[in-house]
Amino acid sequence: AEKMELESVEDTLNKYIPPAELTEVKRILYGPEFLRTLQIEKQAGDIANNEDFELAAYEMPLSQNPRQVKIGLIQNKIISPTDAPVSTQIHSLHERISKIAEAAALSGVNILCMQEAWTMPFAFCTREKIPWTDFAESAENGATTKLCQELARKHNMVVVSPILERDETHGGVLWNTAVVISNTGAVMGKSRKNHIPRVGDFNESTYYMEGNTGHKVFQTSFGRIGINICYGRHHPLNWMMYGINGAEIVFNPSATVGALSEPMWPIEARCAAIANHYYACGINRVGTETFSNEFTSGDGKKAHKDFGHFYGSSYIASPDGSRTPGLSRTKDGLLVVAVDLNICQEISDKWCFRMTARHELYADAIKQSTELDYKRDIVYENSLSFLH
Repeated sequence: AEKMELESVEDTLNKYIPPAELTEVKRILYGPEFLRTLQIEKQAGDIANNEDFELAAYEMPLSQNPRQVKIGLIQNKIISPTDAPVSTQIHSLHERISKIAEAAALSGVNILCMQEAWTMPFAFCTREKIPWTDFAESAENGATTKLCQELARKHNMVVVSPILERDETHGGVLWNTAVVISNTGAVMGKSRKNHIPRVGDFNESTYYMEGNTGHKVFQTSFGRIGINICYGRHHPLNWMMYGINGAEIVFNPSATVGALSEPMWPIEARCAAIANHYYACGINRVGTETFSNEFTSGDGKKAHKDFGHFYGSSYIASPDGSRTPGLSRTKDGLLVVAVDLNICQEISDKWCFRMTARHELYADAIKQSTELDYKRDIVYENSLSFLH
């Protein structure tokens, strides 16, 4: 029998914890009780109902001098089966996300981000090249970028589009890339995945290598944004560099399954938001994607045809330590959150993590630790001391 997946942690809390205690439980789990639920615009709600996706909207705490923008995160299942023609799979996702983007626009979203490799199944687990490499396209003028340019212009919205990139300038090699499109429709640039997973026999470097774009931060009309793709969330220095480069919002478009990472998921983006005084946005796809051929995942189990359940649970964390509830673990969703970018500086002034970071203390030590002749700074007990 197919396993029944939990719909969401929040639904379970709401169902079983008495109201008098629920407020205190949520305060402890999610931060101060300043999070306000926003009213859903009727047209946006109608689209969500008709297209069968969750639409949740919140407002995070405000500073004394608010500079408010609305962030939108999309999590979704694939539409067509994985053995359908590549063009069919891409087109079905283009149509689906365009409808969800319309609901985002009606909800007042200024910056919209999709999940990792949103135009395709997460086929990198299979270790097969064909047909999966056929999903790759140009970051500058591919069909997906052209679609996102249209959406950006139509809705006056910055769009962050994570795709499998075909680098036409450098021999057609592949990258895992997020394309940043201005609300004017211009391609501002791209940010490539900095860290590649090597977990068991799951190794994405079969397809693409570590990114070479560094930690770019994009000055958009609605704030400074960075994109830390998927596995990069496990590396605190990766998060840190986006903050050093001035990011106010950092997106973490991901594709990760429950048995592998779910206990880490609610923690990592939230820790990054706290440590770096910016908003951190975790986005994860949903559903179980089945492939024609069996493969293993280095977990000791027999060969199987799916990677596991992608558990959604997309959320946004604030630099003040609070976070939104997560979207569903099983259903497509759009999370709309009004944030105040001036909170970033206000919280920085309060906690002084940047002021007290003492990067100079670590810079030389980290550099030295990469040298072949590095000696770890460990103090051992001197056995001769017992003679005195």
